[in-house]
Amino acid sequence: MGDKPIMKTSKEKLIPDRYISTKGSYIENIDGQDFLIANDVMYTFYRRTKGEFSAFFLALRDDKRLLGCKCTQCGLVRVPPFLTHCPECNFAPTELIEVEQVGIMHSTPPITYFATSLFQDMAPYGRGRVVFKGSDTAMSTNLYTSSGILVPGIFKKGMEVKLVFRDERAGDMRDVFCVPTSELSKAQNRKKGLQESEIDWETGVEPKLERPKAIDINLYADTLKRIVGIVKEMNGNARSRRDIAGWKRMILVKTTGGKFGISINDGTIRVGRPPSSPDFVMICEDPRTLLNGLAYKGALTDSVISKKLWISKNMEFNTIFKLDRMARSLARSKRAQEGLTKTGKE
Repeated sequence: MGDKPIMKTSKEKLIPDRYISTKGSYIENIDGQDFLIANDVMYTFYRRTKGEFSAFFLALRDDKRLLGCKCTQCGLVRVPPFLTHCPECNFAPTELIEVEQVGIMHSTPPITYFATSLFQDMAPYGRGRVVFKGSDTAMSTNLYTSSGILVPGIFKKGMEVKLVFRDERAGDMRDVFCVPTSELSKAQNRKKGLQESEIDWETGVEPKLERPKAIDINLYADTLKRIVGIVKEMNGNARSRRDIAGWKRMILVKTTGGKFGISINDGTIRVGRPPSSPDFVMICEDPRTLLNGLAYKGALTDSVISKKLWISKNMEFNTIFKLDRMARSLARSKRAQEGLTKTGKE
């Protein structure tokens, strides 16, 4: 093993504290009816070996190398090296070899926007199969873009991609992912063992807005007033405030007719002047795209996927999702209140 670590440990827990609910129960009113909600838990901890895959995962974790297995008889190279013997050659033995870290998309990948809690911090992400140079088979891996939010069309069959290594690696497939080579410099594409911290994730390629006309400026002013009104209602709604509890963001919103800021601060949301140092940028030609989302007349997440709303950082899709939840909570509270009012009149 030389100076390689025998075991890597981390202070991070298998189940992060943010996913562990407090003990107890509470009442939630849904459509005018009270429901008792109780927190509970079911879990299993276990250890597992990587077996014959150990060399592959150790190479990813410790050496930032990508290994495959080559049949000693037919020469077929498989990545990952999932076979120790080749079934095409009467089970002739295979040997480990290193392949290049640039490859071609085998097919157009699907994109996951709404992941389970285990993968929520990773979304949105693509999941596709890549044939790396020197390999005859495709490896399944996650896909990201540094150009902003990941939307359909960025990754396509036949596109060239680069393998990127996480800064902190544990010895599993989440240690690596791919980005388009077109987003990287020649030096980055040539480098073996390129790490995520060596890529600029902060500067997305902003879509250009047209020069505003009088009608755009007037539409912006009217829409902004209505957005301010909805945000005021959200601040007065306990359910909506819970949706952004513990969340803090400064957002710069740009539209054709003008720009403004949205501040989220641990349960409160405000509309104000454009921030000079935002956490991320949100761009939509028509400000009614944002208005309709906040008014629960169309999901903001759908607007992102359909490219009507652009955000500068992929991981901020979680913030968009929280804004959608706030809109839904406010709408449900209004319906519940209308039901109670109607019942009272009867």
